[in-house]
Amino acid sequence: MNSSAHRKELGQFLKARRAELSPRTVGLPETDRRRRVAGLRRDEVAVLAAISTDYYTRLEQGRMTPSASVLSELVRVLHLSDDQRDHLFELAGREAGGTRRRAPQKAHPRLHTVLNELSVAPGMILGRYLGILAWNPMATALFGTDFAKVPKRQRNYVRLLFTAPAVRSLYADWEDSARNAVAVLRQQAAAWPGDRRLTALVGELSVQDEQFRRWWGGRHVVPRPGGMKVFNHPVACELTLAWDALTCVADPDQQLIVWSAEPDSRTYEGLRFLSSWAAAQQDDPVSGTVN
Repeated sequence: MNSSAHRKELGQFLKARRAELSPRTVGLPETDRRRRVAGLRRDEVAVLAAISTDYYTRLEQGRMTPSASVLSELVRVLHLSDDQRDHLFELAGREAGGTRRRAPQKAHPRLHTVLNELSVAPGMILGRYLGILAWNPMATALFGTDFAKVPKRQRNYVRLLFTAPAVRSLYADWEDSARNAVAVLRQQAAAWPGDRRLTALVGELSVQDEQFRRWWGGRHVVPRPGGMKVFNHPVACELTLAWDALTCVADPDQQLIVWSAEPDSRTYEGLRFLSSWAAAQQDDPVSGTVN
């Protein structure tokens, strides 16, 4: 099959997959107006994939070959299976191997040692696509979440930001933190195009949250490695914390995130109070949590 025939077949494949989806499936609002085509419209696919309608139209017409990054976006938007994803990349003549499966990460022992030494400062170890690999009791107390009870595949900082109402209200400037997290994900997507778990996470959050979908499409890719955050904690009240991301030299895909305060400051005293409160909760579990 020549290149032109490949492009035409790719266009037909995209059109068929588009026809199988409904607006509700991808998180778009449905209206009472009768739709002229089955499934999604071209412009809807284009918006979700953060490309122009003209660009997507030319793909379906077999007039051009998409880049690997665009293909990865279409895999997510069209909810393609692994076999369908491989077929799409093959039609486009792009390399898809080596991006589907990655070994599960575990917190690096050196980072874990540092984390365990933090008695007052909340901390957690984040891995690929901001998965939560480890945490200390202060992180549990700060976020009001018993991470040990969260299924491993759902322990993710971005998912926490967008799906946990208590965490949204915890951040005084939730939008800034959420946008920064999306920027980190976007940066990682460029490093691991087509990663299956990353694709699944982006697809899940795109369906569940309109703001995530819009910011992901905006392609903001300048995350910050640190700064200041204000938390409105239900127990410790207002906490103004500095946060830093310390990258593991042995495994650059892991970072230790630490929230800290200056000694003798009001926030530091608030953290000490939170530490004592968290210890009391462990001693008396029937008294409840901040969830």
